[in-house]
Amino acid sequence: QVQLEESGGGSVQAGGSLRLSCTVSGKNYERNCMGWFRQAPGQAREGVATISLDGRTYYGDSVKGRFTISHDSANNTVYLKMNSLKPEDTAMYYCAATLLYSGRCGAGRDFEYWGQGTQVTVSS
Repeated sequence: QVQLEESGGGSVQAGGSLRLSCTVSGKNYERNCMGWFRQAPGQAREGVATISLDGRTYYGDSVKGRFTISHDSANNTVYLKMNSLKPEDTAMYYCAATLLYSGRCGAGRDFEYWGQGTQVTVSS
């Protein structure tokens, strides 16, 4: 069973930075695709970034060049470094993981495991 726990959210002014962390429990063979998603009130959930165990990454258009996803295998942790934050980045951020048998690890895949979320608020 894979369990996910996010941390690192908070409030920051526009232009600032935050780093989210997601501690992943369970064996590597139970998940090979991890990602960050976000959802603002009244809006649909949005794929922010994903990473496969072999390091391939995907980014949503709205965060390309500002956010970086990474995976620390030794500590079973997935990070999302967010720079140049904008008020429109305000949302609840969720960590997710799944096991894929084929295809690319991207935001459009069905993720089986989800964390509880961490709030990010960016003020102008």
